[in-house]
Amino acid sequence: MNLLLWAARNGPYVLVSGLVVGLLLPGLAEPMRPLLPPLVVLLLFVTILRMEPAAILGSLADLRQVTTTVVGFQVLTPLAVLAIGIVGGWTGTAVILSLLIMTAAPSISGSPNLCMMLGSPAEHAMRLVVVGTAALPLTALPVFWLMPELGDLSAVLKAAFKLFLTISIVTLVAVGLRQTVLRNPSQKTLLKLEGLAAITLAVFVIGLMPSVSTTALNDPWLAGFWIAFACFLNFAAQIATFRLTRNRLPPAQATAVSLIAGNRNIALFFVALPPEVTAPIMVFIGAYQIPMYLTPLIMRRMYCA
Repeated sequence: MNLLLWAARNGPYVLVSGLVVGLLLPGLAEPMRPLLPPLVVLLLFVTILRMEPAAILGSLADLRQVTTTVVGFQVLTPLAVLAIGIVGGWTGTAVILSLLIMTAAPSISGSPNLCMMLGSPAEHAMRLVVVGTAALPLTALPVFWLMPELGDLSAVLKAAFKLFLTISIVTLVAVGLRQTVLRNPSQKTLLKLEGLAAITLAVFVIGLMPSVSTTALNDPWLAGFWIAFACFLNFAAQIATFRLTRNRLPPAQATAVSLIAGNRNIALFFVALPPEVTAPIMVFIGAYQIPMYLTPLIMRRMYCA
């Protein structure tokens, strides 16, 4: 049996296997870390290669919808979280900091691939990735201005610009290949690309899980809390957003918006936050991968009903 075709047909389980390996074999994370950036590039490339080039940009009306979504997700939501934290006097707590970082972040770069695993077109998710990442230098300003203890905004801006530049270059190369070499790909070829994307995601998560494994060994209750918190935060955001959008947006857009509501690229902020801020919430970035990778398996019934 072809490994790529098998992975395409069993994508959600391939992601779960990556989580399990990452949790049980944390020693693999160290040799994996240098491979993480190339894996991000490979995932973007394969995901875009599977899309119809003409559908990636979308209509101007769709871009207006994307912009509205980005402002709601990356500006209004974190400001609401910050307001709650200030009123309650909880701004220094790990829970509020985790909520703030999650809500202020743009979509994960793998969200188009997750949409495809759920049987939904990925173009709207791709636009949300591109616009959300490009807008991060502006959307992050209010949060960092109101909470200067978060750290150096310039580091976040550099990381966002680097990711946006990577997405732009990879998109141009993938679209160019799709319009020339792969102008009319067969269904089997598209399935192989889907399988390669699933394997890439599974390998990628191995390098992000050691913080959860270490915490689980030292303090199982603390690890359990952060895993439960991350799962609740991710899945609740998806469910609430889907209920609000399923009758207001086309199905593909409702799926993309809802999926991205819970799956954000929080790693962008960890490059800028000072160690004294990240120390109590480092386990959150690892725990957050669990609901992210379980989304195609657990949320399928809701999105595909």
